[in-house]
Amino acid sequence: MLRTKLTLTIPPAAAGTQILHYLRSFGFSAHLLTRLKLREHSVLLNGSPSFLNVPLREGDLLEVLLPEEESPEKLVPTDIPFDILYEDEDILVVNKPSGLPIHPSRGNFENTLANAAAYYYEQKKEPFSYRCINRLDRDTTGALILARHALSACILSADMRERRIRRTYLALVEGTTEPVGTISLPIGRKDSSIIERCIDPVNGERAVTHYRTLDTFSLHGQPCSLIRLHLETGRTHQIRVHMNAIGHPLLGDSLYNPGGISEPGRQALHSRSLEFIHPITKDPLLITASLPEDWKMFRFKKQP
Repeated sequence: MLRTKLTLTIPPAAAGTQILHYLRSFGFSAHLLTRLKLREHSVLLNGSPSFLNVPLREGDLLEVLLPEEESPEKLVPTDIPFDILYEDEDILVVNKPSGLPIHPSRGNFENTLANAAAYYYEQKKEPFSYRCINRLDRDTTGALILARHALSACILSADMRERRIRRTYLALVEGTTEPVGTISLPIGRKDSSIIERCIDPVNGERAVTHYRTLDTFSLHGQPCSLIRLHLETGRTHQIRVHMNAIGHPLLGDSLYNPGGISEPGRQALHSRSLEFIHPITKDPLLITASLPEDWKMFRFKKQP
């Protein structure tokens, strides 16, 4: 079920704190707090409606009706299968397949993860607004978080901005990479393209990628490497641009390495795991996505 109410028992450390400040420390944004103020009886203190400037006492029971709004997107529910890695009343984490865009766009109105999620919750007869937290390219596979309500979206979006969500990727690249490496090269939009990015020392934004080589293998007589990556920043196409810049483009990446090794028919990039603090329960989570089906053709000496 979708969480519609947040119930909190006030700890000793919060005694004397106004409700407004306590909710702000929990993760409510200024926008969410404003919406609470505009809704009658949205905050209950020990069972009675309360203003946000009321101070709290140890042991108080604070109940907050979570503000919700209709998604601006009119999504067409579409029966597209996807694997669920984790689900509760606050978040949904899926293992996104390749070839699935995450948002509707021109030419992709009904064949996206948004449409698939809308169908999933329609079948469960639960309300749904689409809120994608960590974005993946159409052909990138792996772990991706959807927030199920406005508060979890607010907290997780802030965690993404502050780099508190640790994202681990796996990639297959051409050549034999160094055992470990860090790439620090600014990335900007390529002048001749609305999609493609490039290394831009003048106008580019700071971009840092750390990688470690897990295995090496041969494909068509050419050396290739399986690497694990962590992003210190989150620029568009960061891994693809950085690995190409150091002479190790991703297998199958026709955008940044046309004419290179074509297998597996897409850029060989997989969101392996997400490590973060649950937005509501505050429990630590480590969620791992299994390797995609189209990587089974590659023979790794040791499984990542």
